[in-house]
Amino acid sequence: MFPIFLKLESRHCLVVGAGTVAAGKIGGLLAERASVKVVAPEAVDQVRAWASAGALQFEQRPFESTDLDDIFLVIVATSVPEVNKQVFEEAQARNILCNAVDDPPNCDFYYGAVVNRGDLQIAISTNGHSPSLAQRIRQQLEEQFGPEYGSWVAELGKQRKELFASDIDPELRKQILHELASRAPFEVHDAAESESN
Repeated sequence: MFPIFLKLESRHCLVVGAGTVAAGKIGGLLAERASVKVVAPEAVDQVRAWASAGALQFEQRPFESTDLDDIFLVIVATSVPEVNKQVFEEAQARNILCNAVDDPPNCDFYYGAVVNRGDLQIAISTNGHSPSLAQRIRQQLEEQFGPEYGSWVAELGKQRKELFASDIDPELRKQILHELASRAPFEVHDAAESESN
């Protein structure tokens, strides 16, 4: 598997299915500012609320092959294996990335278990073999990397931007960036955060 972090802002994404599982996937796409279209015969209240608010396009009907027109990525979240397979095969024929939830044979990619701390993201994958193990590792990492990492990463980003804007020797800049990312400055930053709270 090739691990990547994908920018989805303004990308056209299709979700086939609008149940509770689909709603979780839709929420993730909306959080990344994707342009989301949902097709399903029925929908949970959350999906209908997003549609009413104009956050996504919802069409209450079964999947049609034309739903894949101009689509960058598709998520299939149905309990019907035949639908999963149909969408996956049609997406493959168009070179569109597809994930059928809990249906590894009909996936181009898997969702990893993710730890989010602001702009710090740590993703864990078992290549679909044990999502339960990935979740357990995620829980361990959430304890190891607390919420304070979010503000530290933001501060590192600010300092990096300032260093790149300055007229400084590239090797010296690299050395400073490595020193800033070391544990000692983090502990100073963490202590300052604690005192301000």
